[in-house]
Amino acid sequence: MSKRPSRRLGSREVTALLGDWSRPGTPAYRALAERLRLLVLDGRLPVHAVLPSERSLALDAGTSRTTTTAAYRLLREQGFARAEHGAGTWTAIPRGHAGPTSPVLWPILCGSLGSPDGRGDLTCAALEAPPQIHAAYVAALDDLPSYLPGHGYYSGGLPELRERVAARYTARGLPTAVDEVMITSGAIRGLRTALSLLARPGGRVLVEDPTYPMALDVMRESGLRPVGFAVEEGWDLDQAGQVLRRPGCEVAFLMPDFHNPTGQLMDATTRQALADRCAAAGCTIIVDETLCEIDLRGFLGDGGRVPPPLPAYCGGRTTMCLGSASKTFWGGLRLGWIRAPRSLVRTLLVSRSADELTCPLLEQLAVAHLLDDLPALRHRRQELLSARFTALRDALSEQLPDWQVPTPQGGIVSWIRLPEPRSSELAVSAREMGLVLAPGARFGVRGGFEGRVRLPFARGEDQLVGAVSLLARAWNSTADTGDPQLPVAVL
Repeated sequence: MSKRPSRRLGSREVTALLGDWSRPGTPAYRALAERLRLLVLDGRLPVHAVLPSERSLALDAGTSRTTTTAAYRLLREQGFARAEHGAGTWTAIPRGHAGPTSPVLWPILCGSLGSPDGRGDLTCAALEAPPQIHAAYVAALDDLPSYLPGHGYYSGGLPELRERVAARYTARGLPTAVDEVMITSGAIRGLRTALSLLARPGGRVLVEDPTYPMALDVMRESGLRPVGFAVEEGWDLDQAGQVLRRPGCEVAFLMPDFHNPTGQLMDATTRQALADRCAAAGCTIIVDETLCEIDLRGFLGDGGRVPPPLPAYCGGRTTMCLGSASKTFWGGLRLGWIRAPRSLVRTLLVSRSADELTCPLLEQLAVAHLLDDLPALRHRRQELLSARFTALRDALSEQLPDWQVPTPQGGIVSWIRLPEPRSSELAVSAREMGLVLAPGARFGVRGGFEGRVRLPFARGEDQLVGAVSLLARAWNSTADTGDPQLPVAVL
């Protein structure tokens, strides 16, 4: 007998993720089962978690108990749920099925950027390595012998790398000392470390909506409750203020520099206003700066100086920046950093020592060399991404002219508006054709965004054009049939 699941999903939580699940011409129980199945495959419903009772889900979803009972039975027949007397019905993955594509399979899928005909992973917003990566590792190996007589442990990170990171913050308008920087194993690890120190389980976190889904995963795994405010057409300061006035909102997680997924850049006035609102509420700001170096405005529109980092507007109040080498340089480096007041950095070093003593030395040496090469490397990245976005936009304009493709100010993705709210159905149909796609709801704090889809333009131009052809077929097939079949995972 399998181990009984310990996590229980509330009916309101599941209903919020379901959204508008009904489909004309499809029996209600089948439409409900298909939406639940998609939520499991997409990672929005965790595997091995107890679903709400048929009665409670029926009440909150506005349907009959007969419908929910039949939907659960169909899920069990397909292997996406299991049941046991006294334990209820819980989510599962059929034997031999690869499982959710998000977030569990993202690291696997991202290993290959795709095939020439467009098939492959279109969830991963990450570029291939630039030529400078090899040269940086060669230089790092030349540096390495001078470090070998020592023990190799640098709890805060290699001093030479911390110096370069601090210098980059200073150049951007935020004076920073070396002991205000701590090197981490990526920005997500930095976020986990920061939340463990700054937020208490059960507390609220102010986040933009939509936002980066893996950050939401980390918050929920930490027992926190993300609460969103709109950022579709700029940052909604009034809505943010409403969230901040509610009790228990101790931390804000924000992406002012080329926000993921909308690609927007927060202007100086908004930075100051948002910083002031957070200060008045006693809310500590965590700034995700993963994409801060990928400014595309000079290639895709009007250029201009990026405002100083958000902490520069906080008047000395405690804030924290999370940086990463993954998007600017290469994901295989697996290095990031935290910029925070030195007293907080000392506390962070103590708190993380239980599971991470230090970061790999060779990669730190390589990133130090890459930061020395940043101006030339960044320009080439911006040029490459601008050409790839143009190819994506032109292909969409030709094959899917009803899709609205906004030009991002920066970053690696376009947050596209669909003519109909069918993002989840599109993801199911695309997966059948060999194209893995993250539906818009994956980026919502409480689901939604069925009228949006995030398309990265990290792949080669020919691959992007091929992917758009598959998207057009998938979009037209969902419109024609209204009855997508069981998706398959693509590795």
